[in-house]
Amino acid sequence: MLYENRSRAESFGAVAELYDRARPSYPPELIDALLAGGAQRVLDVGCGTGIAAALLAARGCELLGVEIDERMAEIARTRGLEVEVAQFEHWDARGRTFELLTSAQAWHWIDPLAGAQRAASVLEPGGRVGLFWNFGSPPAEVLALLNPIYERHAPGLGRGSVLLGGADARAQAAVAGIASAGEFAAAEVDTFAWSKAHVTAGWLELLQTHSDHQTLPAEQRERLLQAVGEAIDSLGGSFELPYEAILVSAQRL
Repeated sequence: MLYENRSRAESFGAVAELYDRARPSYPPELIDALLAGGAQRVLDVGCGTGIAAALLAARGCELLGVEIDERMAEIARTRGLEVEVAQFEHWDARGRTFELLTSAQAWHWIDPLAGAQRAASVLEPGGRVGLFWNFGSPPAEVLALLNPIYERHAPGLGRGSVLLGGADARAQAAVAGIASAGEFAAAEVDTFAWSKAHVTAGWLELLQTHSDHQTLPAEQRERLLQAVGEAIDSLGGSFELPYEAILVSAQRL
């Protein structure tokens, strides 16, 4: 389980500024879906540098973030966000409750059952949990160049990367955790298609913000990034990446 790999789970603070600069945003339709019930008081779990939280705050939400890494939280605060530093499972809510709990690109670092139980404890009856992720699916011509590079420099990593079309069980685990908690109606899963153009330098920065790349030995990571950069340059220095943003949501009973 990813949440048990704490070295990966807590690796992001070391590249906090890069993360804030390189990570993609989320489609407006997903934010519309989160706020369709009219929620105003929002808790954003694993808020990172505030990329998703800022989108919610811009819609008028009263937002509080919880983030395990002070370096990430400090950047979120520069966006005008209120952030408390803690591991969500042990965070002290001090009696506060919320209408919506969100987690962008972070719920897989939390035990899915314990996380769902904790979410229920801070949500008002009728409140909702909304957990979401971006998954990339590069065009075939891009994968044809990148797959051999990954097999040569980091065997297996490319097949599992959520940037490179790799499938994993994070959304399914979230659904299962919500069901096991016994505090929510059946979870709903919605998909939002969007795309983003990536240039070589930006793509290399983005790769370095993903824990599977960031935690490679430095020399191995540099060889991989150099080869990937050369491959993207051979395509003209950019490519369009189709994304699927997956939203798992459920109403608290």
